[in-house]
Amino acid sequence: MLDLKYIRQHPEEVKEALIKRNEMAPIDEILELDERWRTLLADVQGLKHQRNVTSKEISQMKEKDQVLIEEMRRLGEEIKALDQEVKSIEEELNRLLLQLPNLPHPLVPVGKDESENVIVRQEGEPREFDFEPLPHWDLGPTLGIIDFKRGVKLSGTRFYILQGLGAKLQRALITWMLDLHTQEQDYKEIYPPFVVKEEIMLGSAQLPKFYDNLYHDVEDDIWLVPTAEVPLTNLHRDEILEPGTLPLHYVAYTPCFRREKMSAGRDVRGIKRVHQFDKVEMYKFTTPEKSDSELEAMITDAEEICRQLGIPYRAKQLCTGDLGFAAAMAYDLEMWAPGCGEWLEVSTLSNCRDFQARRANIRFRREPGAKPEFVHTINGSGLALPRTMIAILENYQEPDGSIVIPPVLRPYMGGLEKIPAHRRADI
Repeated sequence: MLDLKYIRQHPEEVKEALIKRNEMAPIDEILELDERWRTLLADVQGLKHQRNVTSKEISQMKEKDQVLIEEMRRLGEEIKALDQEVKSIEEELNRLLLQLPNLPHPLVPVGKDESENVIVRQEGEPREFDFEPLPHWDLGPTLGIIDFKRGVKLSGTRFYILQGLGAKLQRALITWMLDLHTQEQDYKEIYPPFVVKEEIMLGSAQLPKFYDNLYHDVEDDIWLVPTAEVPLTNLHRDEILEPGTLPLHYVAYTPCFRREKMSAGRDVRGIKRVHQFDKVEMYKFTTPEKSDSELEAMITDAEEICRQLGIPYRAKQLCTGDLGFAAAMAYDLEMWAPGCGEWLEVSTLSNCRDFQARRANIRFRREPGAKPEFVHTINGSGLALPRTMIAILENYQEPDGSIVIPPVLRPYMGGLEKIPAHRRADI
């Protein structure tokens, strides 16, 4: 959430920043409501003071002044009506503020959409095949490790089954990633709930913006997490972190549930864009002055996963028009998938600054007794599946249809070096 005081003091700057994001936000309406709210609040506080003074006078009278008592009764009704109006305006103001995205970081390149994102580096060259590499939607069924038909039978379109060595490979990837982040990169592992309350979705900025993309259990009023970022953001909700606590580095595995809205013909084949997928998520709480450097460090941590898997990847800085709702600055990591013939996003890493912290009311003190300040939050996938799975299958395929297991994953696959061709693991 944006700071209302900042909007009040810098309205034109906020408007210009949001225009760079292609957002026509109702800043004038917000300022109007804010002015009305503050005026009414001052009025009602004045009336309450008047009521308190007069009530004290009445209590000290030997003979009660009935006219004055009647005047106080009317004043009480007026205060009640004004209180209700103040509350109504406050709710509308809050509703509008929750719809505003974060302001872009000054160092974010201005651009209209993803076509103007900036490639900042690339590591590794795409493998040269002496045969036509197959896409994963052909490799998986042939090897008996992906079953699309039974996934659809169980749950409908955009669901699938991993089986046999396919399921084992995904489990190996998750465990290896968690081990690397916790043993070599100083993250603390968290196992969070996979369902959360509405205020938790609000705190992480999933609601109200992404309402149509979320799964909601109406009866219990709980929401399936679309990413571990949601519970991790709210771990310290409504807390004031004491001096010396920051930075905090967390990592968590969760399944992720999203009601993906897809255009016909876009990402409709295979497992690139599905309703349920697994992800390992990194998350940081830090002081404002260190959030940029903490983001850079997180990018390095995510790149290490790509590097150790031995798959060509590139890093892109997102322009203003492609920033996520809560992000002030963000980078994508993309792995090359030769069968699909495209770069697949496997991680988005974002500095949200104090945007989520304001929603979730997460603050810190620099020293004992100091005034609390909002923390900055950073998040990023480390990495997301199944696109990492796609990159492994398509990059490590052999002419006979087998899949070589990346060396770093072999200890997690019981020493297996290859998913052999023509292996069937039918249920």
